[in-house]
Amino acid sequence: MWSRQDGLVAAGAAAVDLVGFTITSQMDQGRVPVAGCLVMAAASLLLLARRRAPLTVLAGVLAVNLSLEWVSPVGQHYGAATVVALYTALRHHRPAVGAAAVAGCVAVIQFVHPVAVPPSAVEFAANLTSALFVAGAAAAVGRWQRNAEIHRQLLAERAVSDERRRIARELHDIVAHHLTTMQLLAGGARANLDRSPETAREALVTLEGSGRTALREMRHLLDVLRAGDEGDEGETTSPQPGVGDLDRVVEDSRRAGLPTTLTTDGDPGSLPPGVGLTVFRIVQEALTNTRKHAGPGAHADVRLAFAAHEVRVAVTDDGPRQGRPVGRGAGYGLMGMRERVALHGGSLRAGPEGEGFAVRARLPLPADRQETRA
Repeated sequence: MWSRQDGLVAAGAAAVDLVGFTITSQMDQGRVPVAGCLVMAAASLLLLARRRAPLTVLAGVLAVNLSLEWVSPVGQHYGAATVVALYTALRHHRPAVGAAAVAGCVAVIQFVHPVAVPPSAVEFAANLTSALFVAGAAAAVGRWQRNAEIHRQLLAERAVSDERRRIARELHDIVAHHLTTMQLLAGGARANLDRSPETAREALVTLEGSGRTALREMRHLLDVLRAGDEGDEGETTSPQPGVGDLDRVVEDSRRAGLPTTLTTDGDPGSLPPGVGLTVFRIVQEALTNTRKHAGPGAHADVRLAFAAHEVRVAVTDDGPRQGRPVGRGAGYGLMGMRERVALHGGSLRAGPEGEGFAVRARLPLPADRQETRA
């Protein structure tokens, strides 16, 4: 199937070739043959298949243009259809094949005619120069596209790397907070070991849970930590934000002009800090994107569902979706969300939904958390 772009290219080539054929025929013959116009249009019509079979289309365009000599001999030249067909063949094939296409195109236009016409050196030089110009343009565009793709990939990799470093710093803060808590609990248990064994036992149980949490978050930290990140992390014992801070995020969104509702189903209980932080960041980033793209009059809805085995997050809006970033693509905020969700073995889906946009994530909970909730 041909695309709309192919149709526009074919129509544009037909228009240019028909204008040139009309002017040339009027000057040389004093009339414009209808059959010649049909032949020119037929050559451009072949361009609809130029992406699927570039060399075949090039051969077909050259053949149709040669048949024009029987209808209205106006001399062979590089019309718009020939230029587009040659350019497409050069862009879609290896340099060796492209060189053969250029040589064949020059040979056909210059030496293959239905009627015997002695080749002119001036015409040969002009045809050769035109073919080389098309080849140079194809090479320049190809190089520019390759550089643009490399640049895009570098930007995407840099965005992912920056997000991973940010995740590592946040997990570092969580681990530091729990280690500090463990130190305080151990000191309290030691102080009460003789005077109040029950209090010391409770402190040790809490200490055990904090140790498991710290170890789990440390494993996550090692998964995302990159060389050189340690120097950027300060010594801190402050916990990172979590589900309990979402009211503040929703209120900030309302104050920014986006009516936002927050609905919670289930009890978050003792949600692991890393999971709580991921939920917080997903909601925060999704609401930020909504404020940027949804437009005036839009509403946002945040829904959280807590179960024994998983947490589900949904951030939806009813704003215009035209031009919005989609789940597979380009937005670096969505890349960061995917990195965080993948870190916990979950899944994330983002894309148009209804009249607006939706971000939906599922985060599985650790086994010990599931046992506690069961």
